[in-house]
Amino acid sequence: MKELLKRLKAIDNKGYKAYKSIQGTYFFSTFTLMIDYVQGDPFATPSRLRISIPDTKRIVQSHWLETKPRKIAVEDAFARIIGKAIEESRISIKGSGKSGMVFFDTPHQEILERTAVQIEKHQIVVCLSVGLPANGRRINGREAEQLFLQVIPRILKESVFKVKDKELEEAIMLADQQAMIRQEMRNNNWIAFIANGSILPRESGVSDRPLKDAVPFQSPEENEVSISIPHQSAPLKGMAIKKGITLIVGGGFHGKSTLLQAIERGAYPHVAGDGREFVLTDPDAVKIRAEDGRKITGVNISPFITHLPHQKDTRFFTTPNASGSTSQAANVMEALEIGATTLLIDEDTSATNFMIRDYRMQQLVEKEKEPIMPFINKVEQLRDQLDVSTILVMGGSGDYFDVADSVIMMDEYVPKNVTKRAKSIMGKYPLEREMLGDDNFGKVTHRLLNQHSLQTHKGKKSKTQAKGLNTILMGKVEISFSYTEQLVDTSQTRMIAEIIQYLDRTRGLTNKTIHDLLKEIEIKLDKEGLASFTLYKEQHPGDLARPRKHEIAAVLNRMRTLSVTIQ
Repeated sequence: MKELLKRLKAIDNKGYKAYKSIQGTYFFSTFTLMIDYVQGDPFATPSRLRISIPDTKRIVQSHWLETKPRKIAVEDAFARIIGKAIEESRISIKGSGKSGMVFFDTPHQEILERTAVQIEKHQIVVCLSVGLPANGRRINGREAEQLFLQVIPRILKESVFKVKDKELEEAIMLADQQAMIRQEMRNNNWIAFIANGSILPRESGVSDRPLKDAVPFQSPEENEVSISIPHQSAPLKGMAIKKGITLIVGGGFHGKSTLLQAIERGAYPHVAGDGREFVLTDPDAVKIRAEDGRKITGVNISPFITHLPHQKDTRFFTTPNASGSTSQAANVMEALEIGATTLLIDEDTSATNFMIRDYRMQQLVEKEKEPIMPFINKVEQLRDQLDVSTILVMGGSGDYFDVADSVIMMDEYVPKNVTKRAKSIMGKYPLEREMLGDDNFGKVTHRLLNQHSLQTHKGKKSKTQAKGLNTILMGKVEISFSYTEQLVDTSQTRMIAEIIQYLDRTRGLTNKTIHDLLKEIEIKLDKEGLASFTLYKEQHPGDLARPRKHEIAAVLNRMRTLSVTIQ
């Protein structure tokens, strides 16, 4: 600490670049401060700091690290407490640009593996970014002293050193309960579980917090299951959705899409108080939608679309500007390529001609003139041949009653099992439309990534940068993926940007499929952690959170520069 104070006094009122001299390690009474990166001017990307707190100053309980879900839960709990302390701290550092600002990767509603807080056996490491104080472009040493000697220690005092183990234990207990629910789901072939009492509606279109005074979820009797979970005497009850084909039906504004949205976010665990902490979904569930205008590169969409005009090959389909139907077909096939085991579809965001073609249209447009094989003709083959389930919101076509294993009706946000009634209606009003198609679903083709697709260089410098949740700047090329709905945190986008950089600089990728590359990435993430993909893994690893392989694939598939070959 004295050494840092000495250096700050020496550079006071000098040009901003003199701040570079403070890079290094400094020892305080309760923590060690590591200044890994110093910004070039007060308006540039903030400086990066790591704070290491030894277990002699803040005990690290051994059972926090017993399982990966526990470790992630405790790190998440610390991150929330630190984020709150920063938000509530009255930082009054004066200066230009970002002077005195403290930045931290505070979690949202989902509990994600992050680099913001890393707990190890003998220490807790916290990653912060700060704006070093300046007047114009001259160093304000006195304000910097206040930042390092008062503001940061106070934030730690009000968070890491103040939080009681009891609060952290609550996060661990929830992680144990969520892990048990997932185990029961695997044991019983359930693809989703929604606990009674869950609050599914969100506060608004721009807020992911639970809606006040919302109708609590209550399972239909036919779908209700009971699960014994740890740290709770009474069993947890709720609705289980089994493998197969499930329809969610009902009138407009009765909660169909709200239920599906809760299910799609259930791929991630949620924090206590979110209302969806006991809504869990198959971790390989992928939301599918139409995406007009997206780039498609070398995807085999022939299970759904064949004999296009001008003999365009749909077994290796490429277009810079996909239609609704071709984009949705490609989204399905790309998801299957990466290993999706459940598809989540809402008719509101689907291409109608991809989902169904009724009897009258079949009579008007001859089979030979229609290249699209609707999803309704393939959904049973997905279930029976590929063991891929589908949860489908459908409000406009009763034809899907014929293929559904279960039908749930949302009535003023209350779910009702209407499977028997739907099948009875099918008996009274049998299908007029022809169920056309082959006996087999078709081939899921695995593509090899051509490494030169990853054009990360802008001049001599290689750079990938996240620009918000749904955009990455790769060299000179912008990758946009606005409709990747299960990407939930900008820190995941930053992690995907780092992964693209890693793939670009790693040798020997030429003969590997996208599926195998992403499998290797998951293994590396599990064994070596998120920071292992950065060039500065021994320093501040950035504000990163773990994405699923499906969202990494979604970004790669939407690169305008993507080039692939097939095995």
